[in-house]
Amino acid sequence: MSVDRVEEVEGGDAAEAVATAAAVRYYSIAPGVRLNVRSGPGTGYSIVRVLPEGSKVPIFCQTPGTTITGPYGTSNIWDNIDDGEYVSDAYVNTGSDGYVAPHCG
Repeated sequence: MSVDRVEEVEGGDAAEAVATAAAVRYYSIAPGVRLNVRSGPGTGYSIVRVLPEGSKVPIFCQTPGTTITGPYGTSNIWDNIDDGEYVSDAYVNTGSDGYVAPHCG
């Protein structure tokens, strides 16, 4: 990430804001999977879009929800990948069976 100039961030430190943005990691979804993205952390929420095979997703925070069994085990962890968009962690290759990002607030 290249930053030519940093503007003051209201209510916080600009360097902290840049560091936070840089801390977001991208994770691969399971190979050969078109993954449903839902409006909340569970299968009872509507599908807002479908990720194509080979996608990578950021994980901004994680929260418990519907338990799902997928290529990476059985988990009730749901990954927040954008504002109002969640995917089951059982389909995301995080390298962990637990939380890898902060809990959603």
